[in-house]
Amino acid sequence: MVLTHNIEHIRETVKKYNRDITLIAASKTQTSETIDEFVKVAPDFILGENRVQELVSKYNPNYVWHMIGQLQANKVKYIIDKVQLIHSLDRVALADEIEKQATKHNKVMDCLIEINMGAEITKGGVAPSEVNAFIESMRNYSHINVKGVMAVLPNMEDKVALGDMYKDLYKIYEEAKKLDGGNVDIKYLSAGMTNDYEIALDNGSNMIRLGRVLFGERIYNANQV
Repeated sequence: MVLTHNIEHIRETVKKYNRDITLIAASKTQTSETIDEFVKVAPDFILGENRVQELVSKYNPNYVWHMIGQLQANKVKYIIDKVQLIHSLDRVALADEIEKQATKHNKVMDCLIEINMGAEITKGGVAPSEVNAFIESMRNYSHINVKGVMAVLPNMEDKVALGDMYKDLYKIYEEAKKLDGGNVDIKYLSAGMTNDYEIALDNGSNMIRLGRVLFGERIYNANQV
């Protein structure tokens, strides 16, 4: 199901910020038919997949795809030639594999550095205090371009505290921009999802990843749990 009325609301919301904001549709669990329907009414959105298996099974070369979920190093080879941007680069082992596979495809892979803002053990990401050092270490990879940072912030009831965390994320993003040069070109702050995208936009995000607000509640089958 595509919630067309919500799509228009999001467009109007984004206009208020008077800056370039990239819209990503998180198409996890959606069928290829639903994705085709969505692209017809929302060609201004990029498609983002959380899982390699789903991305491969639904991949359509006519659409622009991002890998927005956690990425295992041994699965990079399946998506390296299919995605425009990887959002979840957070460790050297993953960078090594991206470099290896991108070299095979004669491609320079654009990546975002994932930051674990809430120190949540169930989430990937570089610690906030280590972001700049990690970005500097990526200068050793000739087939990786660092294009920005990404974060999945905790699901918090306290919106003031959440806003403060987004402010801290924006400061990290601004500091990272000072490292620009060579294969580091910090452009994107990918942050904000269905529950908090307006708070994210209020605090400088320029790339939001939306799922339920576009497609309704996700329905998982036995193979997707």
